[in-house]
Amino acid sequence: MDWANKIMKAHGKENVIVGIEPTGHYWLCFEQYLRENGIKVVLVNPFHVKRSKELDDNTPTKSDIKDPKTIAMLVKDGRYTEPNIPEGIYAEMRVAMNIYERLQKRLSVLKNQIINWLDIYFPEFLEVFSDWEGKVALLTLKEMPLPCDVVEKGVEGIIECWRDKVDKRAISRKRAMELVEAAKRSIGKKEGRKLARQEMRYLLEEYELLRKQLEGIEDEMAKLLKDVPNGESCLR
Repeated sequence: MDWANKIMKAHGKENVIVGIEPTGHYWLCFEQYLRENGIKVVLVNPFHVKRSKELDDNTPTKSDIKDPKTIAMLVKDGRYTEPNIPEGIYAEMRVAMNIYERLQKRLSVLKNQIINWLDIYFPEFLEVFSDWEGKVALLTLKEMPLPCDVVEKGVEGIIECWRDKVDKRAISRKRAMELVEAAKRSIGKKEGRKLARQEMRYLLEEYELLRKQLEGIEDEMAKLLKDVPNGESCLR
């Protein structure tokens, strides 16, 4: 601020515009500080900065000296946009959406990891359970993830395991028999079983945590929408 004021005073200016190339997240707090101190902040497109720099000196190289000059020229020529910084409930909604999208991406990666695990250690599992995210399938993966675990439990042991944890209507003797048969003929990898079980346990623990976190942020978003004009229509 002292630096900007000295420049304005030296050139007889009363106002200043700060141009920012928003290539990361570091500008956010800087923009807030400037805005709170009455300084106008504008954004220049990183693509425009790159192209303008190539036109000026016919080289795409970056430097701490060249970039600010190029950004300043774009601002001087009016080639900028003014940031739309949400406030209040809208700022909360943006943060909530960012959290939600990050959790969804992590969950998608995790689901692929679980599928990969099954492909390696128990590929026949998905013949018995088309959806591994179902309650019975998840319980089975927790209690007996490997084919040898299923064979050891046997049909009666599997049914007993299911009976204690899920709705009785979801229990099927036929499915338990199919699971045992699938386990007996499994071509899944047999080496490294001990750590494979541990890996699946870790994956499922992370899966349940992410699901819980997603439910939590969805609840928060639903509450926020109630305070947004016409927001409740989005919940229907």
